[in-house]
Amino acid sequence: MKMTPPIVVMGVSGSGKSTVGAALAQRLRVPFADADDFHPPANIDKMTAGQPLDDDDRHPWLEAIGGWLADRCTSGGVMSCSALKRKYRRQLRRHCPEVEFLHLSGTPEVIGRRQASRPGHFMPASLLVSQFETLEPLDDDERGVSVDVDQSIDSIVEAYLASTVGGTDTA
Repeated sequence: MKMTPPIVVMGVSGSGKSTVGAALAQRLRVPFADADDFHPPANIDKMTAGQPLDDDDRHPWLEAIGGWLADRCTSGGVMSCSALKRKYRRQLRRHCPEVEFLHLSGTPEVIGRRQASRPGHFMPASLLVSQFETLEPLDDDERGVSVDVDQSIDSIVEAYLASTVGGTDTA
């Protein structure tokens, strides 16, 4: 079986990164981690207060995520992480150049509906606008694909696997 490179399931808050990431990891039989678990308490406090994180807040968080990816650069793994800007994705690739991205894309209306169904999450719906303003879609030179989130989890996973940059073998 061909080795699966680490995959970052990316997108704005509420796009389904954790759910899709866990399903993809299970399908590929590799470890899964949620980037939310890598945030220091100060970041969570800031987001809970409705304040978007800035690049200084994100840098050590992305370094921790990059470390997790580096540890799985040859064995594979799936990480859910917003990775909204190209420079954040570059920071992750410095740890593991083989990393691939699955961008869960959707309209603000679709994502807003999804986000509204997650009561108690530390990221308030009020920050959704800033997430879309920050989002820089995958560039042609980035390894990855974009998949529309307005479909079932299984359909999203299948769409990704059918179009993977690395030609992942799931048999």
